[in-house]
Amino acid sequence: MKNAWSRLRGKWELAFSVMPVVLLAATLKLIYHLLDFEVMPFSPLLSGLIAGNIFLLGFLISGVLIDYKEAEKLPGELAASLMSILDEVTHIYETKRLPVAKACLEHITDLTTALKDWFYKTEHTDALMDKLADLNGYLSELDERAASGSVSRIKGEQSSIRRLVIRARTIRGTSFVPSGYAIAEATNVSVIVGLLMSQFSTFYETVFLVGLITFMNTYMLVLIKRLDNPFDYYSARRGVDEVSLMPLDEVLRRSQALWRALEGKA
Repeated sequence: MKNAWSRLRGKWELAFSVMPVVLLAATLKLIYHLLDFEVMPFSPLLSGLIAGNIFLLGFLISGVLIDYKEAEKLPGELAASLMSILDEVTHIYETKRLPVAKACLEHITDLTTALKDWFYKTEHTDALMDKLADLNGYLSELDERAASGSVSRIKGEQSSIRRLVIRARTIRGTSFVPSGYAIAEATNVSVIVGLLMSQFSTFYETVFLVGLITFMNTYMLVLIKRLDNPFDYYSARRGVDEVSLMPLDEVLRRSQALWRALEGKA
């Protein structure tokens, strides 16, 4: 029951967060109506402005979703590379019983933990890259004592991890077309102001339309901004729209379980 309530609250959290803007617009419309500030008849040009705003929002969300869909794959691809390295080093340790292989397994656990901390911005990018580069020391020693094919495969996965981290950092640190956000925000405000100053047939129709259009446009604009950074685990605005890091959690659980098993055999 608690989990169901948590999911329901997370799904509607964004809608509730924009309600103050909707209430403000409805209150302003009431004030404009009482003070007779509705100086413009409802014009078809205002309908065109609303349609133009919807077009801008559609343009923004279509561009943002491309990066979002790519970002959804990154934790899984990172986990797959880490799991491949873990399997290769485990195989080397089980066949050769090399102490360096066991130390390498511990380093992979530390690297996975650092990678997850990096997504939460409690680990610096330079420190994460240093941990990834430190893997080379273990690989050099393994290359001398184990099959070179395994080390080559590990180096390939290491390169993939580095590439994926750089891509995730780019997505996290780059905003999609900031000037597009500016014109969408300006158009949204213009639509609301136009609705406040326009005359409708009945007052209740006025309040309903102002509230509904304000809610839809503001909701979509805030949603687009959230989707623009799918790795926003570290800010107060984080919600259910962030990409799941469950694949990294699974790698961490497996590496820790494997390490405990090896410690028990020692």
